[in-house]
Amino acid sequence: MGGIEEGEPPLKRVKESSEESNSFFTNSFSFESAASSLGDPMPLPLPFQGDGEMVGTKGVIRKQEFIKIITRALYSLGYDRSGALLEEESGIPLHSPVVRQFMKQVLDGKWDESVATLHEIGVSNDVMKSASFIILEQKFLELLQKDRTSDALNTLRNEITPLDINFKRVHELAACVVLLGTRPVSSRSEILVKLEKVLPAEVIIPERRLEHLVEQALDVQRDSCVFHNTLDSELSLYTDHQCGRNRIPSQTLQILQAHSDEVWYLQFSHNGRYLASTSKDQSAIIWEVRENGDVSLKHMLVGHQKPVSIVSWSPDDNQLLTCGQEEAIRRWDVHSGECLHVYEKPGVGLISCGWFPDGKGVLSGVTDKSICLWDLDGKELECWKGQRTLKISDMAITSDGKRIVSICRENAILLLDREARLEKQIEEDQVITSFSLSKDNRFLLVNLINQEIHLWSIEGDLKVVSKYKGHKRTRFIIRSCFGGSDQAFIASGSEDSQVYIWHRSTGELLVALPGHSGAVNCVSWNPANPHMLASASDDRTIRIWGLDSIGSKSRNVHASRNGCSNGSSNGLIRHPFGRR
Repeated sequence: MGGIEEGEPPLKRVKESSEESNSFFTNSFSFESAASSLGDPMPLPLPFQGDGEMVGTKGVIRKQEFIKIITRALYSLGYDRSGALLEEESGIPLHSPVVRQFMKQVLDGKWDESVATLHEIGVSNDVMKSASFIILEQKFLELLQKDRTSDALNTLRNEITPLDINFKRVHELAACVVLLGTRPVSSRSEILVKLEKVLPAEVIIPERRLEHLVEQALDVQRDSCVFHNTLDSELSLYTDHQCGRNRIPSQTLQILQAHSDEVWYLQFSHNGRYLASTSKDQSAIIWEVRENGDVSLKHMLVGHQKPVSIVSWSPDDNQLLTCGQEEAIRRWDVHSGECLHVYEKPGVGLISCGWFPDGKGVLSGVTDKSICLWDLDGKELECWKGQRTLKISDMAITSDGKRIVSICRENAILLLDREARLEKQIEEDQVITSFSLSKDNRFLLVNLINQEIHLWSIEGDLKVVSKYKGHKRTRFIIRSCFGGSDQAFIASGSEDSQVYIWHRSTGELLVALPGHSGAVNCVSWNPANPHMLASASDDRTIRIWGLDSIGSKSRNVHASRNGCSNGSSNGLIRHPFGRR
């Protein structure tokens, strides 16, 4: 790859629907009739049992709470008869009689009675006020809906206001009296959902509590798994989760050979369906990732007069920017391979490229150390002059479009806030050679000339949170990337012809992958497939790394620069059994 010139730096919970909520609350206080409908008449619930009884091998789970949570889950899933039967058989009702009475009063719209019953339940004064506010607000709105304005005002003045809380909402309710138009009123089952959020868990079990506990258990198992690289959809409740080292892409599945010179850069599209690569041979290539994982040549993009240093995918992955080394930016249609526009600036060269999040603007660093923004037709919209960038092609913009990131000095990275017109800088003791922005915009991966990679937190106070060592860099620009499930790994190229992979959190070097015969300049992890990694090398090839696939059949295909041989346009060699 191009050397460094002398004097230059090289997880949500799913909310149940109102219908589900209504079903749960209705059935939770009328389970006797549901249970008796199962067949033979059933006795009334047994006297309350199991107050101090424990279950589980460690004796830390209260049976009463365990049964209640299971019962709540059954009702939430729509298994009302099963929930009622569990209450009857265990003798552990989901709710106490007074709580059942309270819930029924709310559903029946008996607001004054429900407030009185709330006092019987026994909650703190703050909870009492919050719950009473929810109930009385609904009373107020329903009175207005029935055109009983005088009664509504009486409720507001003599019942809601004396609670002495939520003054902003009180003013909004007062405005409802004088404003014309429809006044939105929640259903009564929705009011129960609101009450559930303020009442203690021992009064009303939180919605989907069992699912939440199971998700927490899976999160703990996932976080403790050093090699975790599995999609959430593949996690199972049947066994404890533990990924082995074989979940890291470590086998060469394909070798792509279509460039005629060193491959300098590559990047997967956001949807993982394409891979773009650039080369010293003045070309870029769009590769297509098929559903079966095979990667094939889609378009070879020619037109640059200098080596192509970097690419950038549009937010919708329908277009691609390619930047020649201190030359011009070209915008391509991904599907047709047609060049749609060429961006140039008289008297200077362009050294980097990127997209604004809305896909309507193109960003570039310029050899005069400025940063410029164009619309898609090439009209210059903004230009930030001064020491804003160096002759290094790394540039990024956060997904909200607010901050631009670029290398502004040999040992400093500029964080430019466009809206606030503020600038922050990351400063290193060593020369910075490249960087990569995390998907969540919170971290920056910085490659240094001293063969270290630093992970910076750029949210709040700027600080280094982890360091990665082991790869080799003496002459060339070497790039690294985030990758794997939840971007839990760091991968990097290296001048010793290997790909290095670390655990992001611990900094532990997990594996070094041999296979290339020249310096590995760049790596890219497929954002849609945690088991696919690509690497670009001075040996003119791109390697696609994946999991072991013992038993698959070998298929060899070669492609030349001007076409292909052996009757194929794939431009690849397939090595299903690993490395050459």
